[in-house]
Parts: sequence; structure tokens; C-alpha cells
Amino acid sequence: MSLSTDRPIFSLRQGQLPLLISMPHVGTHIPDELAARMTDVARKVDDCDWHLERLYAFAVARGASLIVPTHARYVIDLNRPPDSANLYPGQDTTGLVPIDTFDKAPLYHPGGEPTDDETTRRRVQYWQPYHDALARELSALKERHGKVLLWEAHSIRSQVPRFFEGRLPDFNFGTAAGASAATGMGEALTECVRRHGGGYTCVANGRFKGGYITRHYGVPDEGIHAVQLELSQVTYMEETPPYAYDPARASKIEPLLAALIDEALARVAQA
Repeated sequence: MSLSTDRPIFSLRQGQLPLLISMPHVGTHIPDELAARMTDVARKVDDCDWHLERLYAFAVARGASLIVPTHARYVIDLNRPPDSANLYPGQDTTGLVPIDTFDKAPLYHPGGEPTDDETTRRRVQYWQPYHDALARELSALKERHGKVLLWEAHSIRSQVPRFFEGRLPDFNFGTAAGASAATGMGEALTECVRRHGGGYTCVANGRFKGGYITRHYGVPDEGIHAVQLELSQVTYMEETPPYAYDPARASKIEPLLAALIDEALARVAQA
């Protein structure tokens, strides 16, 4: 049986630029009947990419298309392959339907974990509609402009020992080791961060090389270029509950984000 929902699976705002921004981990909603099987920790949806719609509002105002889900990544992780294959072999990751938090706290009460059949139902109900819409919008933008940039907007706490040691760089660009975007894209974006100043740290194709969306949809030879930015949350918000947005920090990040997107769009146009 499918989970009931009182809201759309995602929202899509269509713009005029050859740019689609995807935010697959900003959702916070968990359906009531699922939440009843989940722990108190799960209901806090700590592992959310908080406030990205606010941070990237400038891009929408300039004409970017934007697709965002309503449901939490604890319901379904839209940036995982449909078969839940590990994109980072040999490293710890969470799956298509996570069963624990980034800190390895259980998401479900004992006996409440999703079965294989339930995972399949969630993939059909939540994952597939988001990806169908994303693919349609990319196709429409490519048809209109000839080339298109898919910008995968993500954020994460600066320290998550499960996934990496120490503190994560501030800007983490992923281009699937160069396969998902124009040649040199990752390096050009890190150089843009350095030119901007502010003391931000950055890396291309480090711990985060791009998830399923970047790797699957980024086919530069066909005119679709995909870049993932995993932004350290300490650069624009408080990393502890209630995860407050920090306007002072964010105001320093927004011009740099705009410069990065401009740089990426220019390289797509030249490719």
C-alpha cells in the first residue's frame, strides 16, 4: 500500500535561463503513518539540507528553474540510484531508503524497518515522479537553449565523522571526476572560490564527487552539464538545532554562489 500524502511530491518553478537547480535533500515532511514507526530522532530530520531555497533565491530571481521535493530524505533519498547501489565503494553511505541517521542513530523502532516491497513502493511513489520531472525539464531547457546546466545544490554539517575525517572544506564540487561537465569545470570553480577571497576552502571531486543525479544526468557530449556543490553548512547557518539561518554569513556566500553559477554557465556555453 502506498503512503498517503496531503501535499505534492515536489515543486517545479520554470525559468528562462539554461539552468536547472535541483535540491533533492531539502524536504522535511514525513507522512503520519510512517512517522508512527520512526524514532524521535527521525522526526527531527536532522540530516536535511537546510535553507537552500532561501540561499539560492537570487538564482530563481535571475531566471533559473528550480525543482525541490517536499518529503524528507528519510522517506526516500532522491540522490541515490534506484537499486540503492553504493556510489562510493568501500566507504560508508546511506541508502535509497535510509535506516539510520548520519550519526548512525536508528530511524525506526525495532521491527518497523522498511521491507524490500515497501522500498519498491516508495521508489515508485516518490523517487520516480521527481526524476521524471527533472528529466523533462532538462529536455525542455536543452531544446530551447541547445545546452543546459544542472546545478545540484546540497549542504551538510562541516563535521560528520561517519563520512569523512576532520572538517569538510567549505565548497565541495563534484563533476563525477570530470565526466559530468565540461572539461576543467571543477578546477575552474575552485579557482573562482579562491579569487573571490574570504578564506573559504574548496576542493573538486574530493570526498563528494557527485551523487546519482549528477552522474546520471550529466552527459556533456549531449549538451547536459551537471555539477554538484556540497556546501558546508557552517558557511551560512548554525549547524546545531534549531538550525537557524545566519543572514550575516549567508550574505557573504550569496555573491560567491552567483559568481560560481555564472562561471559554470559560461563554460557550458563555450563547450
